[in-house]
Amino acid sequence: AIRAANPGLPVGLTTGLWIVKDPLKRLEQVEGWTVLPDFCSVNFSEDGTNELCQLLQRMGIGLEAGLGSVEDARRFAASPFTNDCLRVLIEVDDPTTDDPVQAAARIGEVLKRGAINCPILQHGFGGHAWRLLEDALSRGYDVRIGLEDTLVMPDGSPALNNAALVAAAAALVSAHA
Repeated sequence: AIRAANPGLPVGLTTGLWIVKDPLKRLEQVEGWTVLPDFCSVNFSEDGTNELCQLLQRMGIGLEAGLGSVEDARRFAASPFTNDCLRVLIEVDDPTTDDPVQAAARIGEVLKRGAINCPILQHGFGGHAWRLLEDALSRGYDVRIGLEDTLVMPDGSPALNNAALVAAAAALVSAHA
């Protein structure tokens, strides 16, 4: 239905283990897909990442690497999937970090040292989402915002809806250009 309504729009899915807790069950479910997405996000912090990436490649599904830590970035940089990756997601989701921007910068440094040159999209969650979006703009990265990421506007007030979040992000992008 999405493809019929929006021809040419790439369709992506997550493969996070928060959906199916067992990496083997996840592989079975992905193998059973009859309508394929164009790409899937794969979290490099999760068990079974290599097997999942291999399966997605065999199925002709593009890879998007989800990196939430320096260790994830190192795993990705050492993997055989760096040349086949459509995009890297720097996704700082550590509510205990005092400086999510610095955490994201450390992930970016690992990618730079590994000569990984695919597009980067950086985003955050909750209260960190807007700081990470502004940092991404300053680094020339792609950005995203939506109710999956945060429920608050840049000033901390509750977002009325997804459209309000997107409008606020668009204003930041325009101001940065």
